[in-house]
Amino acid sequence: MLGHGAGGGVDAPDILTAARAASDAGWAVALVEQPYRVAGRRSPVPAPRLDAAWTEVAAALSGRDGPLHDLPLVTGGRSSGARVACRTATATDAIGVLCLAFPLRPPARAGSDRRAPSRQPELDGAAVPVLVVQGSGDRFGMPRSSTKLGRTVVRVEGDHGLKRDHARIARAVERWLRGLRAAASDVGSAGGE
Repeated sequence: MLGHGAGGGVDAPDILTAARAASDAGWAVALVEQPYRVAGRRSPVPAPRLDAAWTEVAAALSGRDGPLHDLPLVTGGRSSGARVACRTATATDAIGVLCLAFPLRPPARAGSDRRAPSRQPELDGAAVPVLVVQGSGDRFGMPRSSTKLGRTVVRVEGDHGLKRDHARIARAVERWLRGLRAAASDVGSAGGE
């Protein structure tokens, strides 16, 4: 289940690359547009409303009558969508979160030297394995990998738009998802013994 960034839709090149890689790795993929985009608005609603809509969609997809019922759920998205997926990982019962261009710390606005606070707590709070695919020149910063938190960070050529190195994005996503599936299978088989 992949969502978009604040200013774009699910047709962003990096989202489509990740979706193809997930499909190639044997995963079903749902691309989700937030209600404000469906309504034709460009500006996102406040975070609690984004999170509530995301959680509702996850419940509909993975619920008893949903197309993803009984399948392990990985959530993710690009930029703002990655933040939503991290904040809601527990509520959606996600087994992993894919972050494309996680906006760690917004740069200072023009004419100001004051920077917004770090979003590291959102990333750290996912409580499931996380893959962050980040452009090496991303002006929003570079998250760090953390073995303790199960977070892998893959640097690719480019900036926050992730428009350049699609082959590397695809390889990273596919490799991570295959590992996630293997880990979930190991846990499932250990629980059934």
